[in-house]
Amino acid sequence: MRSRLTPLISRFSLTSLSELLQLVISGRNRELRVASIDAMTTNETLWFRDTYPYTVLADKILPELAATKRPIKIWSAASSSGQEPYSIAMTALEMQARRPGVLTSMVQITATDISQTMLDACRLGAYDNLALSRGLSPERRRQFFEDNGDGRMRVNDKVKRMVNFRPQNLKDSYALLGKFDVIFCRNVLIYFSPEMKAKVLNQMAMSLNPGGYLLLGASESLTGLSDKFEMIRCNPGIIYKLK
Repeated sequence: MRSRLTPLISRFSLTSLSELLQLVISGRNRELRVASIDAMTTNETLWFRDTYPYTVLADKILPELAATKRPIKIWSAASSSGQEPYSIAMTALEMQARRPGVLTSMVQITATDISQTMLDACRLGAYDNLALSRGLSPERRRQFFEDNGDGRMRVNDKVKRMVNFRPQNLKDSYALLGKFDVIFCRNVLIYFSPEMKAKVLNQMAMSLNPGGYLLLGASESLTGLSDKFEMIRCNPGIIYKLK
């Protein structure tokens, strides 16, 4: 924490980290609060992280939801730099191409993050070669990206129009987000206390449509935190279905 926040001390003409934290907690300096959130937010992520969530999404979850013939709503609960929601969109587009007529319903992806700076970058959807090399195959790069004109590649409009980015603190109410069929909340709960984990999971259960799915990170578990979900083993990986 110290290494991430220390540059803000001189930027905002403060005398110490303690003074910075007091101002953030008091809420008196909104600009400092936003800058602190941006500094503390972990933005490193991968395309198609762990692979199996996207395989399960394409092979099991999307076909099941497509049978309802209604729009499929997916929430990427901590979108960070955008790789997760865009990977979800690419998965849906690949399934449409691979299995014509199966996914006739519109897939709508809501992607949220606490950092407004990251949300602005996500909406642009431009990535350098290093970011593109982290989990993105050359084939997907050719199919779903175009030249941004500055040495970066930009997610194309077909992918981008499927995703709506908006701010959301997972510690606050989700009521305004609406209901979802699938929630990706991967590698987020590990940063919360047990009490906050339970609160977040309870709110997510209320945000899912009947029979909706929750996908957590590979090292995360609901054990001792929530009894609202049924665990489904996918070999590899585990997903959760609302009871």
